[in-house]
Amino acid sequence: QVQLEESGGGLVQAGGSLRLSCAASGRTFSSYAMGWFRQAPGNEREFVAAIRWTSGDTDYPDSVKGRFTISRDNAKNTVYLQMNSLKPEDTAVYYCAAGTSYSRVQALRSSGWYDYWGQGTQVTVSS
Repeated sequence: QVQLEESGGGLVQAGGSLRLSCAASGRTFSSYAMGWFRQAPGNEREFVAAIRWTSGDTDYPDSVKGRFTISRDNAKNTVYLQMNSLKPEDTAVYYCAAGTSYSRVQALRSSGWYDYWGQGTQVTVSS
């Protein structure tokens, strides 16, 4: 199995920045890709970003494209989410996820593709 632990969440003013980290442990060699999702109260879990471990290929929805950047450090088994130009609507619990199955990047937008999930970290953006 793979264990995931998010960190870096907190309170930030609109227009500010945060960097989230997701540390992976366990059978990390089996991971194919990592993703970030978020969920606000009353909303469904929303895709934020994904990255393939070996190639570094990334994918983002239009809602965060140009503001958020996902990256990885293979040696440290860690993925990051750099969030810039934050807006109040970015407020949510952010979850890190890992998957082991090969797929095209489009499939990584679906939460059902992932096998392992972290417990989440709260991000609050004030106006």
